[in-house]
Amino acid sequence: MCGHMIAGIAVVSVLSVATGCIPPPRVASSHEPAGGADRDSGVDPLFAPPSPETIPGDQRGDQIRLGYMIVVNTQEYGKRYVGNALNCTNCHLDAGLNPNAASFVGISVLYPEYRARADRRMSLADRINECFERSMNGRALPPDSLKLAAVVAYIDWLSQNVPPGSAVPWRGIPRITSTRQPDPINGKNVFAKKCVFCHGSDGQGTMTAPPLWGPRSYNIAAGMARVGVAASFIKGNMPRGWGWSVTDDEAFDVSAYVNSQPRPDFPDKVYDWPKGGKPADVPY
Repeated sequence: MCGHMIAGIAVVSVLSVATGCIPPPRVASSHEPAGGADRDSGVDPLFAPPSPETIPGDQRGDQIRLGYMIVVNTQEYGKRYVGNALNCTNCHLDAGLNPNAASFVGISVLYPEYRARADRRMSLADRINECFERSMNGRALPPDSLKLAAVVAYIDWLSQNVPPGSAVPWRGIPRITSTRQPDPINGKNVFAKKCVFCHGSDGQGTMTAPPLWGPRSYNIAAGMARVGVAASFIKGNMPRGWGWSVTDDEAFDVSAYVNSQPRPDFPDKVYDWPKGGKPADVPY
């Protein structure tokens, strides 16, 4: 079974390279704020995901492998809980192994933590379900779901080399800033030049990349619906295989264009940030 996991990762890597999809990893020092208290134990961890050969050949190993499959093929393995055409790995690139794209490595050591958006202390399972409800425009997995436990197990396995209390400096997405207001008109031009080949001229996706707006994309309450978050993701990772090839302003412009397009609503957004502090680029 472990060999199947290795083969799966190898296939993903080969296909990605063949389509110009995987850039060399780059770890930056500025990341998306966690929303909780700072963790500073004096530990300076390395970004060191475990080798697939370390997955045990027992029931726990089967659980980890199922979690991996849910992440890379959410449309099949998490179908009941998904409301759009995305897979988890569309944002958590390379099955959560890319340090520029909301990597899963080390994330387990950060939870449970307080999240200001929900105004409560959340477990890792809670956070995963937030992604299903928002980024996947779907519904939460039951607390006793074997699939939810599998995704937690996969992230736990990826986090095993990161000591508890570590700050996980690569957490989230390396953030960029702009010196001017984003220009969605210029963003449309950037999209036409650099994005349509993978995402389609109508933004509805292709066999290569997912839809960026419309009913089959993330909803208004997803992290990517924030212009600053999407711009940072675009800067570091897009076009796939050519990350860091657009300027900061271009990244903001194309993000503003993409996020000005229609997408699903999220009725429960009215409960977000009950104590205030909502980021300025939240679109509601």
